[in-house]
Amino acid sequence: MKEKAFLKYLSKINVSQEQAVIHVSRLNEFGRFLKKNNNNIDSIPNGEILNYTEYLVEKNSDTVLDLLRALINYANFIKKYDYIVEIIDIAESYNAMDNLYQRVAEQFGEKIRDEIFENIKIPPLGVDPEKKPEFTKVIMKRLEEKIGEEKTIELLKPCLHGRPGSIEKDREDFLKLNDIDEFLKLKKQDLIERLQKHQTEGTLEFAQYIDEEVIEFIKHTPSISPGIRGGNKIITSKMPYHTKKHISANDKRMKGFYSCYCPWIRGAIKNGTDKELFSDFCYCSAGYTKKYWDVIFNQPTKVEPIETPLTGGLLCTFAVHIPKEFQK
Repeated sequence: MKEKAFLKYLSKINVSQEQAVIHVSRLNEFGRFLKKNNNNIDSIPNGEILNYTEYLVEKNSDTVLDLLRALINYANFIKKYDYIVEIIDIAESYNAMDNLYQRVAEQFGEKIRDEIFENIKIPPLGVDPEKKPEFTKVIMKRLEEKIGEEKTIELLKPCLHGRPGSIEKDREDFLKLNDIDEFLKLKKQDLIERLQKHQTEGTLEFAQYIDEEVIEFIKHTPSISPGIRGGNKIITSKMPYHTKKHISANDKRMKGFYSCYCPWIRGAIKNGTDKELFSDFCYCSAGYTKKYWDVIFNQPTKVEPIETPLTGGLLCTFAVHIPKEFQK
């Protein structure tokens, strides 16, 4: 590891000295693990980050989050973005079920929560994400049996994890244009330009590399971010989690798998056990979309899933109900 240069880089990006020491310590520990198979931190084989985090989980170590943070900074420092793709797979929505655990207690009491989560452990950060749907199947079944379908959907609707990034700039653009259709066109163009920049620089759009085929797919799929007008609704689809793999997949199931962002269900789509899951689980993802439009319209909005890979669709597609004052 290029320790001295890395420490200078951390200082440059305003990482505290205390946090920098933790980063280096975690990376050195990982380096010793890699050395057993003649690997090193500057050239980590695909899958080895997950192997190590699962090793830490087995040891009941509480250092996984520190490790992943250190690795993201180191990956950016040495420009090894493949590391970040694997880290996002491991860490995406990792706290969703912890948030559900808390939300059930807040809305239905600790007794109900303890009954629903009895004798089952929430998979911790660091486990193989494709193992997580087995937990989701059990918890969703118990929730539906205990509180009913409608109340389970209400638990999911606010989204079980946060929405990163700033939305205020989009709100400003919306107010300037004062026209939904023009706003949708502008934001689509913003997305295309951002993807083109990633393509030129070889950087990532969240967890994926961008090439011309991906850009053309996004251009010619009108509903993909932020969506298209359909009467008094906006029909909006998420860009697939791995667009390139989505395009090249030969069957519908795998296209859905590569579209889905959620580790709590994605593995079940891949292995064909998705029918065992609560069919309305994607109200959680609708809640993520809702957070965006709540800011744009400056009021609570209604957002519903139209179809998702969990319901047999190829993309995660939602209907955003436009508030009356903006329907013209």
